[in-house]
Amino acid sequence: QVQLVESGGRLVQTGGSLRLSCAASGRTFSSYMIGWFRQAPGKERRFVAGISMSGLSTYYADSTKSRFTISRDNAGKTVYLQMGNLKPEDTAVYYCAARASETTIPGYASSYGYWGQGTQVTVSS
Repeated sequence: QVQLVESGGRLVQTGGSLRLSCAASGRTFSSYMIGWFRQAPGKERRFVAGISMSGLSTYYADSTKSRFTISRDNAGKTVYLQMGNLKPEDTAVYYCAARASETTIPGYASSYGYWGQGTQVTVSS
């Protein structure tokens, strides 16, 4: 089992950068694939980025792959989401999620069994 806590969200101006962190508890963090999702008011939760258990494979939504970078530190039990060239449409609550399988397409939110509480990112125009 794993517990996740996100941090790093705040108000930032258009074009700015931000790094989100997802800190995990539990002894088997490296056995979980991690995904970042976001949910804007009135919209469904959407995939942002994902990273394999080893960290060697990363996955991105089309809207973020040129601006966001996901990475992980298994020794430190933390996953990071570096966000650049932020736009107002990036405004959302950002969640990290974990699952014990790498066989399912990373973007399926329902395939993740563990979720953090979310961190708010607001990009002002």
